[in-house]
Amino acid sequence: MWLAAAAPSVARRLLFLGSPPPPLLLLLLSRSSRRRRRRLHTLGLAAMPEKRPFERLPADVSPINYSLCLKPDLLDFTFEGKLEAAAQVRQATNQIVMNCADIDIITASYAPEGDEEIHATGFNYQNEDEKVTLSFPSTLQTGTGTLKIDFVGELNDKMKGFYRSKYTTPSGEVRYAAVTQFENVIDRKPYPDDENLVEVKFARTPVMSTYLVAFVVGEYDFVETRSKDGVCVRVYTPVGKAEQGKFALEVAAKTLPFYKDYFNVPYPLPKIDLIAIADFAAGAMENWGLVTYRETALLIDPKNSCSSSRQWVALVVGHELAHQWFGNLVTMEWWTHLWLNEGFASWIEYLCVDHCFPEYDIWTQFVSADYTRAQELDALDNSHPIEVSVGHPSEVDEIFDAISYSKGASVIRMLHDYIGDKDFKKGMNMYLTKFQQKNAATEDLWESLENASGKPIAAVMSTWTKQMGFPLIYVEAEQVEDDRLLRLSQKKFCASGPYVGEDCPQWMVPITISTSEDPNQAKLKILMDKPEMSVVLKNVKPEQWVKLNLGTVGFYRTQYSSAMLESLLPGIRDLSLPPVDRLGLQNDLFSLARAGIISTVEVLKVMEAFVNEPNYTVWSDLSCNLGILSTLLSHTDFYEEIQEFVKDVFSPIGERLGWDPKPGEGHLDALLRGLVLGKLGKAGHKATLEEARRRFKDHVEGKQILSADLRSPVYLTVLKHGDGTTLDIMLKLHKQADMQEEKNRIERVLGATLLPDLIQKVLTFALSEEVRPQDTVSVIGGVAGGSKHGRKAAWKFIKDNWEELYNRYQGGFLISRLIKLSVEGFAVDKMAGEVKAFFESHPAPSAERTIQQCCENILLNAAWLKRDAESIHQYLVQRKASPPAV
Repeated sequence: MWLAAAAPSVARRLLFLGSPPPPLLLLLLSRSSRRRRRRLHTLGLAAMPEKRPFERLPADVSPINYSLCLKPDLLDFTFEGKLEAAAQVRQATNQIVMNCADIDIITASYAPEGDEEIHATGFNYQNEDEKVTLSFPSTLQTGTGTLKIDFVGELNDKMKGFYRSKYTTPSGEVRYAAVTQFENVIDRKPYPDDENLVEVKFARTPVMSTYLVAFVVGEYDFVETRSKDGVCVRVYTPVGKAEQGKFALEVAAKTLPFYKDYFNVPYPLPKIDLIAIADFAAGAMENWGLVTYRETALLIDPKNSCSSSRQWVALVVGHELAHQWFGNLVTMEWWTHLWLNEGFASWIEYLCVDHCFPEYDIWTQFVSADYTRAQELDALDNSHPIEVSVGHPSEVDEIFDAISYSKGASVIRMLHDYIGDKDFKKGMNMYLTKFQQKNAATEDLWESLENASGKPIAAVMSTWTKQMGFPLIYVEAEQVEDDRLLRLSQKKFCASGPYVGEDCPQWMVPITISTSEDPNQAKLKILMDKPEMSVVLKNVKPEQWVKLNLGTVGFYRTQYSSAMLESLLPGIRDLSLPPVDRLGLQNDLFSLARAGIISTVEVLKVMEAFVNEPNYTVWSDLSCNLGILSTLLSHTDFYEEIQEFVKDVFSPIGERLGWDPKPGEGHLDALLRGLVLGKLGKAGHKATLEEARRRFKDHVEGKQILSADLRSPVYLTVLKHGDGTTLDIMLKLHKQADMQEEKNRIERVLGATLLPDLIQKVLTFALSEEVRPQDTVSVIGGVAGGSKHGRKAAWKFIKDNWEELYNRYQGGFLISRLIKLSVEGFAVDKMAGEVKAFFESHPAPSAERTIQQCCENILLNAAWLKRDAESIHQYLVQRKASPPAV
């Protein structure tokens, strides 16, 4: 690829970075698809609108290789481009149909090999389908030739395509970089001369998919090293911040050899660049050879970055580098198989981080971060299968969600456990070797894993990827002499309560069973391939407990008989149950209560048994569920009572931890301290609030700077219980912050403020120049999650500013995230109707499914509140009168 930069005033320090241009997939194979109306049942929600018809490109003409020359202008925010593609006409035609978005073609011609150019006489743009048809005055005969196109476009500010990103130099000068983001759909946007310009030429690439092309024009510093396999690794940072790239560099240099060994396939390029982009919609993008990141997903300041940021960077680097094999070397056949890319990378990033940082206990964190999150969404009637038939490109944004990523990762984790690591690696190698530099479908992966393991992988996995939802396994036990007889049955788990109907879907469920004799080992492994079955556990004494789903690996929820549950609960208090099993047991019970299958009061009693809990991730999941319950009860007049419960549950661990690290503490202790102090501070725990205020004052006055791990809980606490002066101080700290991590840390907690006029001030701030466009979403979402009044104010703000917000994000996945964060906490039936009505008159095509899910959640919250509010209130009042013994 050729690359030329205008704007001579900054040409002295411009860097040109690229993953070179692909030689194919400018034109795509044709496949028509009819869209079926998706029927939504229950809760009175209307069906999603009929999907637009869409046809993939005709196969008359296909590319062989092409070169691009781009001339971006960083002053006028435009670019000129030239395309010269070697192409093959497979069937005589007088038209060439290509993907095209947001560019204007100036001239186009096709020259058959050894013949004269034929100039196109018309360009018919189909903007909604992101296509253009080039019409020629005569028929293009079969054979090879050269397609030439000159075009122009705008360097937009929408964080999509070829766009501009604003940054500030160390001297305070505002400048712009030209950067790319081509996923979710294929590269359709950009693809000359002045002696003052800098020109960079790139080498020819291997065969690759066009959405993986990337180029960046801007000012950057970098750090570099070589992996033990000899691959040049560079991390590009803002000027003056090279030091902040060293952590990611270390992770990347360890990660490449790990994946090479795991897949037994070498990294196919001579270099890998990782670069921090100021304005970036996603967290990161796996462009082949040039991976782009938000600054917060790549940069770590040794002094000012918190432990959770280090972990986040390690996971994101692991995720994107996995894509260099799984997604880039082998690409999904069409967006229907998106999950194959993202679900796999979302699983193996944890495998990689566990290899690099075993002290993170990252697999336990996976259960809280991905597994339970996916189950929460997948229990809705408005979920979707992992594999979604995608026709029109506008549908793709809808499936960049927790089903494709987190459920995808969870079923891969279950599959890995079912197959075993040795055969899993063998199958992965077979898959990558067979399909390298090609496209593959989900079934291709199953075939390779089946050949490697000899197990019925396709049959098992089709029950998990082709139908939405997951099972609830009900289990009861009977002692038969020295053995334990278990009776198992499966039904679909529904957030709205027990499944009713005769056509209940069924899954082939890998089930592990453990006992108190050895809680960390499976006593029995079975494949449950029918609605009901019985199994016998040999030599299990009457006093021993029995637990399903060792390690919380199987993607299902478990409901125990009363007797079995009673025998398991002491294992929470005495810690004889492993941490991930304590977490899974509590989470299952909480979800059963949300669904109305058991009483919420029963779960509150179980939560009190965690008084001796030492594990960060168990506390994290407990905290999340209590947060959900607190949000629900904010709609009642006994919200303060649930805060008292939170303080009672968290204060013992808070007292044990204290405010300052103790000798020998590590990563997980730092995470736990921040979590617990934040929970206590938000709930108004008096001693925590007083200490937070004292430390905040010292921090602001420069007497004793807060450690990075304590900043979020302290900021949250003082804002929640502060006034306008506190908010002004926080906004001043935000303005002074040189590091994006610190700015984001402040932005995420601003919504904790309770006073109506301050809430409006925060919402106005969210759309100001002080907040980067991608971060506006988290500021508004923070207001909605901060309080009952904040939720109402945020929803009104979104309605009042909808046009600006929608245009800012161009209907991408940030719109879905904004809607979800802002409205999901409502718990009044009429609000579901209000949300639905607003989006019927203000369509957001890429967020249709999210809107349906949010409306369903509002109705579920309302039902939960009506069902359990009174009994919860009575329990909290009785508990206050006679506190349980600890």
